[in-house]
Amino acid sequence: MTQRERLTFWLGLLAAFLLAVYVLKSVLVPFAAGMAIAYFLDPIVDRCERAGMSRTVGTAVVLLGFFFAGTGVLLLLVPLIQAQAMQLAKTLPDYLERLSVMAEPLVNMARAWLGNGGADNLDLPAIAAQAGKWMLSVAGQVLSGGAAVANLLSIMVITPIVAFYLLRDWDRIVAAVDGWLPRAQAKTIREQARIIDRTLASFVRGQGSVCLILGGFYAVGLTIAGLDFGVIIGLFAGLISFVPFVGSIFGGLLSVGLAALQFDSLTPIAIVAGVFVVGQAIEGNFLTPNLVGDAVGLHPVWVMFALLAGGALFGFLGVLIAVPVAAVIGVLTRFALSRYLASPLHLHGIPPADDETGDAGR
Repeated sequence: MTQRERLTFWLGLLAAFLLAVYVLKSVLVPFAAGMAIAYFLDPIVDRCERAGMSRTVGTAVVLLGFFFAGTGVLLLLVPLIQAQAMQLAKTLPDYLERLSVMAEPLVNMARAWLGNGGADNLDLPAIAAQAGKWMLSVAGQVLSGGAAVANLLSIMVITPIVAFYLLRDWDRIVAAVDGWLPRAQAKTIREQARIIDRTLASFVRGQGSVCLILGGFYAVGLTIAGLDFGVIIGLFAGLISFVPFVGSIFGGLLSVGLAALQFDSLTPIAIVAGVFVVGQAIEGNFLTPNLVGDAVGLHPVWVMFALLAGGALFGFLGVLIAVPVAAVIGVLTRFALSRYLASPLHLHGIPPADDETGDAGR
């Protein structure tokens, strides 16, 4: 088989794989989630094996512990989130009214700038109320839709089964895939696979731990500061912190804005802002260097682009796999670039070093 035929074969295989993922994207979410859980827990099962457990028993113990811990956390958080959601429904009209009062000078300036033609239609409370009703209706449709319920049930039922079988057979799957590699390129592929594994481990396991710690810190800090809905805002800000700066900026602005509506003095507002300042200091100086390290190599812009592109192409599945795929593409791109820089295609026409020195001397 010639080099062109091999390239055609692999490009065709990649195109068929991407087409299959696009066609089946609506049913692949629990499988992708199960694979992510298996990948995340594989080192723990390996330690159980080294301690004398069989792979099956270790997988069962680790998965049960993981899901029991997750269930326990949900049982603790769901009542808090439910109570804060009910509180939000009750206090939202008051917040909107206070917001309209605070924004009244800006509205008057806008009316003066627009003039009489249509300025009377600039009714901020009515616009805010209409926007609130629209957001609530959209959220209700999303949550009550049959597809959403079916996806949730499939994740709850299928994901643990997929995670169990993948985690139990992980080493055999890796060995089988290794046996399929083309022998001439097997060494290079294994080397890049190790780099990809190190990159994914640094991001998925390390950044996942960072997000959980930050979410807990923000939730506790905002609750102690007395901010309404501090648990919801803190957890959300922590969970989206895998996108650099987005969690802290979004959560900080939302929290400070809500604090400005809730409190009448600057001290509690400054405390709320200080929670996110301290959180960023802890993340940048302790959590990320120790849990993630420098092995990821993903630029923040590349992460945001991957999330947007994944969501646009594959929906929720695309968001779920966007960052791992971006990490893999980043590793392969750096490998291809290193090969290009060392190839005659890049070095062709460069004069010898002696000639360059002589030219420089003249």
